[in-house]
Amino acid sequence: MSTYTAITLADRPSAEGIGPNLFNVEQRELPTPAAGEFLVKQTHMSLDPAMLGWMSPDTDSYIPRVELGEVMRSFGYGEVMESQHPDFKVGDRVTGMFGWTEYAISNGQGVSTVDASLPAEMVLSIFALPGLTATQGLYRIGKPKAGETLVVTGAAGSVGSMVGQLAKAEGLRVIGVAGGQEKCDWIVNELGFDGAIDYKADGMKEKLAELTPDGIDVYFENTGGPIQHLVFERMNAHGRVAVCGMIADYLAETPAPGPSWINLLVKRITIQGFTMPDHLHEAPQLLEILTPHVQAGKIKYRAHVLEGLESAMTGLNLFFTGENKGKLLVKL
Repeated sequence: MSTYTAITLADRPSAEGIGPNLFNVEQRELPTPAAGEFLVKQTHMSLDPAMLGWMSPDTDSYIPRVELGEVMRSFGYGEVMESQHPDFKVGDRVTGMFGWTEYAISNGQGVSTVDASLPAEMVLSIFALPGLTATQGLYRIGKPKAGETLVVTGAAGSVGSMVGQLAKAEGLRVIGVAGGQEKCDWIVNELGFDGAIDYKADGMKEKLAELTPDGIDVYFENTGGPIQHLVFERMNAHGRVAVCGMIADYLAETPAPGPSWINLLVKRITIQGFTMPDHLHEAPQLLEILTPHVQAGKIKYRAHVLEGLESAMTGLNLFFTGENKGKLLVKL
């Protein structure tokens, strides 16, 4: 019988980062789908900051952690190779939580068919979790209004870049926070942001004040870090904050203290954290909002593609170093 490669979680991450020592690479026998199941050959796999939380020891999170010995969880794109399921046929292109594996058996739960004519990189960069996350956080929590000012951290990443472009399409002034001059140039010159702040450079407070002369109405938080306090200080009355990620604190023994609640009270600010597992059932409605902007040519993306399944074991470190440029993917 043929075999395939799967990667399981062997240990919990620490402040030293993510590496092959946390995983086991296994060879498994290729399974045959039973009635109501189908076999997927995964061709592309998404790497996301949320994975760092899924690997942690925490048992009181928004989604069950990945247990030791389990295939590492991830969202991916693939092709149906065999099927005993009435709704999925051989040759269908599908997305779903297949994990770090070359092949996966599915019963169809949480799996969607996608247009085979669309490139896999485009599907995972726009129409999968990044686009759904950006749309949910911006529209449902941020409630953008033309003429307002939005600041988004992680602005050159898969979610942040989508948030900024959607906000521009709605007529907002958009300021992005990113790491390094190249990323700052990209979001301004290519994506059309109104300004950018390099969190690795000096003078963030002064730069933020210069770029947000009328204050800040919507804050989309992807990273945490010192910029959070500076943005919070400039929030306008009745401002909205969507908290999507806090990668600066994911491996920290003690998370950084948050901003003072005095501004929260005085400015009547709304702050809401969210995670997409709560909203995946709303994907069709979110795509109705997102898709017209894509069809109108208002949404660009870039993918940072790693080669080979095993590259995922070190690829997650790119989120900490900021070296990833665009949506981080693994091509199997």
